[in-house]
Amino acid sequence: MTVFVSAVLVHVADVEAGLSWYQRAFPSAERRRLEAFDFEYLKIGSTHLEIVPADEKVASGAAGTVVYWQVEDFDRALAHFNDLGAPLYRGPLAIEDGLWMCQVRDPWGNCIGLRGPRSGAKGL
Repeated sequence: MTVFVSAVLVHVADVEAGLSWYQRAFPSAERRRLEAFDFEYLKIGSTHLEIVPADEKVASGAAGTVVYWQVEDFDRALAHFNDLGAPLYRGPLAIEDGLWMCQVRDPWGNCIGLRGPRSGAKGL
């Protein structure tokens, strides 16, 4: 059986604002629309990033699972997210193979995980 992550749902109070923010956060994201469902989402590689309304069943915020995005340059990615108003929530932490990881929070309190090599910090 072959499995892979096909979609990540991010719950926010304002879907249009969420789509716009996440498109700036992930510049390579392609905005797509499913006319039949009146639904827009972002496609990053083969993964769908689906920005959906928070509700009484699933609120926004830090409450469980965190998706970690592999980045080419950890320091540059962290600075990019900080510039977008996503403050550091946990980390940075050195992990295996010279990689670093951390979590930042989007404007709705959701955690975004980043992991990758630090510029100039290989081997730390």
